[in-house]
Amino acid sequence: MTAYAEVIGDPIRQSKSPLIHTFWIGKLGLDADYRAEHVTAERLEAYLAERRNDPDWRGCNVTMPHKQTIMPLLDRLEPLARRVGAVNTVIKAQDGRLVGRNTDVAGFLEPLAERLAGQHYFRMARILGTGGAARAIISGLAQHGFTLVLAGRDPAKARSLLDELAPRAEHHAAALDHFAAPTDFAFDDREGCCDLVINASPLGMRGQPPLPFDWSHAPPGSIAYDIVTDPLDTPFLRDAQAAGHETIDGYAMLIGQAAAAFTHFFGAEPPREKDAELRERLLA
Repeated sequence: MTAYAEVIGDPIRQSKSPLIHTFWIGKLGLDADYRAEHVTAERLEAYLAERRNDPDWRGCNVTMPHKQTIMPLLDRLEPLARRVGAVNTVIKAQDGRLVGRNTDVAGFLEPLAERLAGQHYFRMARILGTGGAARAIISGLAQHGFTLVLAGRDPAKARSLLDELAPRAEHHAAALDHFAAPTDFAFDDREGCCDLVINASPLGMRGQPPLPFDWSHAPPGSIAYDIVTDPLDTPFLRDAQAAGHETIDGYAMLIGQAAAAFTHFFGAEPPREKDAELRERLLA
């Protein structure tokens, strides 16, 4: 008997999760496997019923379009998944119950952990995009004291997301095109502040137009963070570097969320000291 987990979605061929998890399984020498399974919306409930009765199945990662629709089909949701309103990891507990978790928040925050451990006079994040990924990002940053500016094509949707996910602070909604044109705004002294600019949209992904963002809207010393993974070197990140900003690419969140899920699936810590080698495999 070989324990296994998998990633489900529709489509699923583009997922890099099997490469990441099988890389770690191989490095640790585990008797385990990780697979990709194409599951349509119509088949989602039947898929869970089948896997529930499989003694070797440890759980699954969940990608689009199932992160929200899977929630009512599970036996229990962990508080973070309930708060975010999305599940990206399902674990089969020892009692057989299916538990929904969210590791996207942990994955997004991981490359920021050292900075967030410090003290700041003020923290602000400009989040560009109001899709599913934005839910985890809003929830994670709100817990760490950030004032959020959420920009989307529909500012009313942005306002609604902020009111739902981060209602206890004064956050701001904006139109995405507000950031496309240059500004001559004079920023205050940012010494002791933490400023993030995050692409939480699919813009800049292969086959999509680039994200229209003019870096005159970013305070000096901002960190640019793009969750897009294909291509890894997006126009958003290249323009940020040209403007003198530090950057974080999409593999940071991808690997971070996978690491949290791996521990739940296989009861072992992934060998993160091999991250450089893993990145080379992902880029190959």
